[in-house]
Amino acid sequence: MELRHKLDLQLFSGEKTEKATPKKRDESRKKGQVAKSQELPAAAILIASIVILMIFGSNFRTTITHLFTDVFNNRMNMEITISNVMNMMMQYMLEIMKLLAPIFIAAVLIAIVASFGQYGILFVSEGLKPKFSKMDPIKGFKNIFSLRSIVELLKSLFKMSIIAYLVYSTLQGQISVISKMHAMSLEDILDFGASVTISLGIKIGVALMILAVFDFMYQKYEFEKGIRMSKQDIKDEYKKAEGDPMIKGKIRERQRRMAMQRMMQDVPTADVIITNPTHYAVALKYDGNQMQAPEVVAKGQDFVALRIREVAKENGVLIMENKPLARALFAQAEIGDTVPADLFQAVAEVLAYVYKLKGKVK
Repeated sequence: MELRHKLDLQLFSGEKTEKATPKKRDESRKKGQVAKSQELPAAAILIASIVILMIFGSNFRTTITHLFTDVFNNRMNMEITISNVMNMMMQYMLEIMKLLAPIFIAAVLIAIVASFGQYGILFVSEGLKPKFSKMDPIKGFKNIFSLRSIVELLKSLFKMSIIAYLVYSTLQGQISVISKMHAMSLEDILDFGASVTISLGIKIGVALMILAVFDFMYQKYEFEKGIRMSKQDIKDEYKKAEGDPMIKGKIRERQRRMAMQRMMQDVPTADVIITNPTHYAVALKYDGNQMQAPEVVAKGQDFVALRIREVAKENGVLIMENKPLARALFAQAEIGDTVPADLFQAVAEVLAYVYKLKGKVK
């Protein structure tokens, strides 16, 4: 026996299955919500620092050697006073700052470039605003055990495991040299330490960069997932941007009614109503003192034409049947327009006839 179940698709209308709209992305960006990996700048900074150590390695060794030997070679006979000690410390501090300046400058520049490469230029003040909701201990406790926190923890453990393995394997390979360091000169020790540091730095930097690329892909996925929208969200956004179609429709309907009401109020002032006789009706008015040519004060088709004729009858406005003229006036002139020049002759004949009839009535 085959069992079939009917699914109500409305139950899934609230699921966030649609890609975010440009407006949604722009709003998220203004709040500082962008796809970014903290691992990428860190890995780039580490690699840049290793490269600088390789470039300026000889200068680093000379400076460090000088700092270690200067006290024994040049300061042993120095008079111990506060001024002399402060001067010596200031000299050492300047030497250390000069030594580390390339690394600090490179770190700042690399961090900026790595961040810019991920999400471009972004200045956000949203994070500076105090949010007391962050002080809620219950929410804080939930965040500790959230899926994102668990993923970050696992990622940190995995990263530390890789670093520990690289450090262990590198030092294990140099264990014979390490055991002989007590008999090595200071210069040899510095050379060995520099070579091991650079080797470790390159290995760790490459490993972290690979992890950072995967982390960025994961952060991108999480970001896209987090800003997804439901079909109803997209509809609501469209309504806010374009206006509710129902409200706009009601406004247009009200405008049409008001325009119809104003037009019907002008029908009694017309001199004549020219009809099709049932499909079209055009009301004409002419005042030689104020108008250069007759004007169309009302016009309509079908039901509106019928209403114009009814109002005209109620107010004693003459109705004349002229099918070609009615069609031409309806097609070529709008309400408030003067009669087109090519219809002057026909309209003049109609008005002359109307004025003649009114004279006879009088």
